[in-house]
Amino acid sequence: MPRRLLQRYMPHPDTLRRQRSLRFMNGLIGNPALWVLTRRSVANAFSVGLFSAMLPIPLQMAVAACGAWLARCNLPLSVGLVWVTNPLTMPLIFYANYRLGAWLMDVPARDAPERLSPYWIAERLGDILPSLALGSVVTAVALALVANLAVRLLWRWQISRSWKARHRRRRRVDCDDAL
Repeated sequence: MPRRLLQRYMPHPDTLRRQRSLRFMNGLIGNPALWVLTRRSVANAFSVGLFSAMLPIPLQMAVAACGAWLARCNLPLSVGLVWVTNPLTMPLIFYANYRLGAWLMDVPARDAPERLSPYWIAERLGDILPSLALGSVVTAVALALVANLAVRLLWRWQISRSWKARHRRRRRVDCDDAL
């Protein structure tokens, strides 16, 4: 069942509450409604986490935590999924978002420089930002919707599969008892 798999990798709320750096969030971390693993809470957590991950903003994890609180979905999943855009993947993802935004705005996209530097980014920020923002929001919304639907369908498929397996086991036991 998906719930057991997710519970195996999730941290315990008490472990997080004891962290000094997270004490200011004890009210949020201690809310049991944000630790529930249901089809709805997990699907919404994927939506919130992946939406936050696609935004080119600082403090994506805080945005995901606030989104989890507002959507009443699973907090650790929402915050953990933000790491889809980690330091290795972030340049590729945000460049793809920029290219998508430039295409949607029908403006020529700049090629990526050979060496990315803060100077290059600061110099071209005014040209890049509108396309990056549009592409990021479009990608974030699309990814959030697809992830939500995919999780709900996978969860339903897994439950259906386990019900059928349980039914087959009961039939075998009934047949063995009849003999």
